[in-house]
Amino acid sequence: MDLLLAMRSFVRVVETGSFTAVAREMRTAQPSVSKHVAWLEHHLGNRLMERTTRRLSLTQEALEYYERAKAILGEIEHAERIVRHGRSEITGLLRIACPVGFGRFQIVPRLRSFLTLHPHVRIDLRMSDAIVDLLEEGVDVAIRIGELADANLIARPLGTTHRVVVAAPSYLRGRSTPRHPRDLAAHECVIYSGLATRNEWRFDGPHGAESVRVQGRFEVNSSEGVREAVLAGMGIGFSPAWLFANELSSKSLRVLLPDYRAAAMPIHGVSLPSRRFAAKIKALLDFLQQAFEADEYVTAYGQKAVGNASRKNPQVIKA
Repeated sequence: MDLLLAMRSFVRVVETGSFTAVAREMRTAQPSVSKHVAWLEHHLGNRLMERTTRRLSLTQEALEYYERAKAILGEIEHAERIVRHGRSEITGLLRIACPVGFGRFQIVPRLRSFLTLHPHVRIDLRMSDAIVDLLEEGVDVAIRIGELADANLIARPLGTTHRVVVAAPSYLRGRSTPRHPRDLAAHECVIYSGLATRNEWRFDGPHGAESVRVQGRFEVNSSEGVREAVLAGMGIGFSPAWLFANELSSKSLRVLLPDYRAAAMPIHGVSLPSRRFAAKIKALLDFLQQAFEADEYVTAYGQKAVGNASRKNPQVIKA
C-alpha cells in the first residue's frame, strides 16, 4: 500500500475524529479508510488508536506520529506547489489558538486582511482562555500573553501588552479620583481572576515598586467580563490597553494613575518544533508582528502613553 496515502488517511481521521468523514472527503468507502489506518499500524508495528462507539482514543506515540506525519505531508505539498507553480505559495488549513478577549479585539479583525493576502489559506480559529495543548489539539500556532512556561515550544516575539487602570465616568461621578495606588483600596475594583496575583495590583512608580490589595464585589475569569463591567460603571479595572482601545481613543473612558506603570508582558506566537519551517505559520506571525508594532494600543502604547514598562514580576495571563 502507498505509505503517503495511509499517512494522509490517518492524519485526517485524527483531525476529523471520523472514519466516515474522511471516506467522504476522499470519495471512497469507510472500510477503505479503516484498511489504510490498519495497514499503517501494521507497518509501524504499533497500535495507533482505539475505537469505541463514541470516540477515538490515541496513544501518546500516536499523537507524536500524527504531528510528524502532518509536518511531512505539509512539506511534500509545499514542494509540489513549488514545482507546479514555479514559486512558493502559502496554502492549506491553518489552526490558530488564542485567548478569547485578545482573539476578539486583536486577531479576528485582522484576519480578513491576512486572508486577502493569502487567498489559498483557510483558518480554524480556536478561542479559549485555557492553555491549549498544541499537539493534542492539532493546533499549528498559539498566541500567548505573558512569560512562557513551556521551553519545548518554538516561540516568536510578536509584541508587548501594557496594562492600564481605567474607569468609566459613571463610576467616578461623586467619588474621589485615585491619585496613588493605595487609594484604590477605598474603591470598588473589578477583579480578573485569570491573573496570577488576582486582587494584588502591582506597579512601578516614581518612587519604585508599589502594590495594593484591591477589593470589589465583582470578580470574573474573562477579560471580556472585565471590559463589560468597567464600561457599565461597576468599578475600576486593571487591564490591557488594547481591551479598551476604542474607548481610550474616544476618551469615553478615564485612564487613572498615569504615573504608575504595570509590568509589561510579552506576546508570543508559539508552535511545535516539528512545525518550525511551516511557511503558513511564518506568514501569519510576520503579519501579526507588523500589525502589533503599528498598533497604538498594543506594543506602541507603552512608548506613547506611559513609557517603556518594566519587566519585573512578569505574569502569565490568559487575557
